[in-house]
Amino acid sequence: MTTASSTKVPQHIGIILDGNRRWAAAKNLPKLEGHRAGYETLKTVATYAFKKGASFISAFVFSTENWGRSQQEVDYLMKLLLWVAKNEVDSFNKQNIRVRFLGEEEKLSPNVLKAMRDAEEKTKNNTAGTLLLCLNYGGKQEIASAATKFLRANPTADTITVDDISNNIYEPSVPDIDLLIRTSGEQRLSNFMLWRAAYSELYFTEAHWPAFTEAMFDEAIEAYSIRQRRFGT
Repeated sequence: MTTASSTKVPQHIGIILDGNRRWAAAKNLPKLEGHRAGYETLKTVATYAFKKGASFISAFVFSTENWGRSQQEVDYLMKLLLWVAKNEVDSFNKQNIRVRFLGEEEKLSPNVLKAMRDAEEKTKNNTAGTLLLCLNYGGKQEIASAATKFLRANPTADTITVDDISNNIYEPSVPDIDLLIRTSGEQRLSNFMLWRAAYSELYFTEAHWPAFTEAMFDEAIEAYSIRQRRFGT
């Protein structure tokens, strides 16, 4: 067990918010209610993480594959994300938290895109921490988009380097993920942050995301603190 003074909080924490629907089903609630509860947990955990010393939290809120879910669920998630972008930004702003969105703009409605840009603009100067909401996001797509962006700017290039990709991914100034947390007992990346997670420490928990607590976050940080990161050396 690490002590409070020796616990090292990662600079960048990625979270795969898994188990919203299973949490709702276990409580005999409509499955879509799990997504609303999941957002409330994200707000609580992210705020807590920043207070503990984290600088970046990346949350996988809607993947490029999630468009394949039922139209009812997709519509609900888009409405929830629009509500968060329009109404919750004031709460983050008051706490000095910067909000950014990572992902492709394709398929997102004009009103969702406007709300995203407005939220980013309103919080752009905040310094307590950056919450990265990964929306219409896919790790493979991010790498492909980075390569495309580089080639458009360098049409005569015959090679693409690691630095070329790193400099053209979404928000290139954001550092690699130190700790990646996945809830609900699943143990896979599911196409999340493939580039930035190359050397991240992985932490899995059986808890469904809406049931994930600040105490569980502390357990993840303690587990991270006692690991020795070698980065391939």
